[in-house]
This record gives sequence, structure tokens and C-alpha cells, in this order.
Amino acid sequence: MRKLALMFAFLFTLALTTTSCRETKDTADDVEDVVDDVEDAVD
Repeated sequence: MRKLALMFAFLFTLALTTTSCRETKDTADDVEDVVDDVEDAVD
């Protein structure tokens, strides 16, 4: 019974970490987008 609970906890943790590591937008991308918007506004 204890092994089953530990296995369930391990699989839950594994599933949680793999789904939370999806591609997210980086801060550098945000800065680049703002710079592009400012350049467009100046033109």
C-alpha cells in the first residue's frame, strides 16, 4: 500500500513538472516587442 502511494506521488510530481515547463515568453522577447512598438510609433 505504501509503495502505491509513493508511486502515485512520484507520478503526480512528474506530471506536474512536465506540464508546467511549457514554452513561456521570455523577458527578452517582451523587451524586444516594446522596442519594436516604440520604433513603429516614432515612424
